[in-house]
Order: sequence, then C-alpha cells, then structure tokens
Amino acid sequence: MIRQGRIGDEAGIANVHVESWKSTYKGLVPDSFLDSLSAEKRKPLWKKQLESNSVFVAEENGQIVGFASYGKERTNKHPSYTGELYAMYLLAEHQRKGIGKALMHKIAQELVNQHIHTMLTWAFEQNGACQFYEALGGKRIDHAEVVIEGTSLSEVAFGWDTLKNL
Repeated sequence: MIRQGRIGDEAGIANVHVESWKSTYKGLVPDSFLDSLSAEKRKPLWKKQLESNSVFVAEENGQIVGFASYGKERTNKHPSYTGELYAMYLLAEHQRKGIGKALMHKIAQELVNQHIHTMLTWAFEQNGACQFYEALGGKRIDHAEVVIEGTSLSEVAFGWDTLKNL
C-alpha cells in the first residue's frame, strides 16, 4: 500500500534508507562510508522531511518497505524541469514488484496537483535504477561527478518532460 508519509514514520524510512544504501551501493561506495550510516542518525532528517508532507511510503504488513521524497527542483540548473524526485529507495527483497512504479505514479500525481508538470532525478550511473527510470520514460539530461570518501562516482540526471504518463 502506498500512502502519504507522516510523523512517526521516520524510523521506518531511515531504516529503509540506510539498508538500501548498504545493499545497493556495496562495492561502489567505500565500505567505510556505508559502515558509518546509521538509521538513528537519519531519523531527524526524515522527521523534518515528513513535516513538509513530501514523502510517500510503501507499506506491507504494517512495515515500511520503501519510500520516495519529492518537491520542487532544488538547483535551478535545469529550468525546464520544475519538480524533483529527491530520493526513492526500496528494501532489496521488495524490488521488482511494481512498488517503485506505484511510488513514481503517486509522486507524478501529487506534483501535477501542485501545477508542476516536469521532473528530474539523479542516480549513480552504475545503479540499476537507471534502467528503471529509462523504462518509465526518463531521458538522460545531465551528468555530474561526486566524491564520497575519496571515491569519484558518476551521477546521471533523468528528466521527464511530462508527468501525465507516469
């Protein structure tokens, strides 16, 4: 079930965030960085995000198994894209079940309700999510390099010129 995130969900979201990073980015991001991630440290960040009503969660049997956060595009580097998917993560065992697509659909609906009709998101180029975004109609519109503990990683921006088909 996909629903609006609410105060009280921060522990579940933080857990999914940290566990997803550890499983998805193992071998890509330095182990020392992944080992330093803590759901407890992430809880305050997610509580603040939940206060802005810009998070959807995926729940199964009362447990949060995934989430997505969104809002206005933050950098103004891409004026054609006014919305942004800030983050979307699912626990590994809940991927490839249609949950990510359902989260994207919900976000697209909400952005359109806010009169935002285009969106972008960023992903590590080596992340399997790139294929997911392309399958949903995302076009590669930019790239950047980020450095995490001395390791340089390529990021790709995906853009959607319309959200009506998501």
